[in-house]
Order: sequence, then structure tokens, then C-alpha cells
Amino acid sequence: MARPLCLLFDCDGTLVDSEPLLADEMETSLTAAGLPFQASDYIGEFRGARFRHIVAELERRHGAVDPLHLEVLERDMRANLNRRLATDLKPITGATEALASLTGHPMGVVSNGPVNKIRTSLMATRLEAVFGDHLFSAYEAQCWKPDPCLYHHAASLMGYAAEDCVAIDDAIVGVKAALAAGMTVIHLNRFPDAEQTPEGAITITSMFQLPTVISRLESTRHLATSQA
Repeated sequence: MARPLCLLFDCDGTLVDSEPLLADEMETSLTAAGLPFQASDYIGEFRGARFRHIVAELERRHGAVDPLHLEVLERDMRANLNRRLATDLKPITGATEALASLTGHPMGVVSNGPVNKIRTSLMATRLEAVFGDHLFSAYEAQCWKPDPCLYHHAASLMGYAAEDCVAIDDAIVGVKAALAAGMTVIHLNRFPDAEQTPEGAITITSMFQLPTVISRLESTRHLATSQA
């Protein structure tokens, strides 16, 4: 009998509602550094992107900033964000219930964020016990979405082939990364009026829908195995 599908979750915007807090801190820090930025820019243009990619694009538009200043800026921004995550963060609606329904599956978190931010977010929302140490950060792998290597890295450490993994991600960069990695991909599209799910991914608009989709994928997989 085949092992249960391995479920790999993005963190920000998929499990936890951290993006408004992150966008707010970025607006304060980047604007103070001379890189005009509004919280709405993150949600509208840069959602899920690596922080340094965002900085590079803003520098292209507005001029370069001293690298040492940027290093201090990022350190202080992340410290402020971690304090807010620990006190203000909430899980994405339906995430707690979905995870409770999927406990028979091995699960990991695959994020472009630093591992301490992932851990802080999961602890603040009481989701850390679900994942244990299965936290896969782009900063540790040195490879960021939309490059598929981060999802490959996570699958390998979970002991699964890519085709036996399901990636659940809300950001287009993450969806594209997981598709390129050869995984089944579920796009949590919380902004269906503004975003289009990339071809090849399955769309859900609420985490409450996730257990039903996973059950359907498992049924299809078992049927294919029995007919092979």
C-alpha cells in the first residue's frame, strides 16, 4: 500500500496571516531608507517574493542604497516583525481545522522566510506541533522560490519523491516553484478577483476546502495504483 501523500505548506499567507504585518513593517523600513514603498505594493506586486529581490527592484526604480545601511535595515525590520508576529499573528481562516483533519499525512513547511520567522509564526498560532522540525527555509537551503530547488530540497529531506508530494501555496511564485518541481500543487487563491491560478495547479479559495481535495487526490492515486 502506498504511503500517504506528503503535504508541503507555504507559511505566510497559507498557514498564517502574516502578510499584512510584514507589508506594514516593510513600508516603514524601506521608505525610511529612501526606497518608497507602501504596504499595498507588497500585496499587489511582491507577495511571496524574497526580501532582497524586492529591495533590488526598488533600487532599480529609485536608486541604490548603501549596502551596510540595508543590512541594518533588514535586521531591525525582522526584529520588529518577529515581535509583532509573537503577539498579533493569527492563523489563516480554516488552517487549524484543515491541519487537524490531515494528521495521517507527513507534513512540512516550505518558506522563502528565515527559519526563526517560520518557527515564531507557528508558535504564535499554535501550529508548531503539527510540523515539528520539518521546517524548510530558503535561507538554509540557499535557494528561493520561484526556483523549484527549495521544494526539491524539502521533499528529499522528508524522504519523498516530488510526484508523491502535494504543495499548498498561496503565492504565484510558490505555485510556479512547486509545479516546476514536478509536484501536485494546490493554489490557495484568497484573491480570486485579482489573481489567476497558473495552469496545472488546483484552485481552492479557503483552507476549509483542503481536506476534501487531498482526499480526492488520495482516492485517484489509490485507484491508479490498483489498476497498474
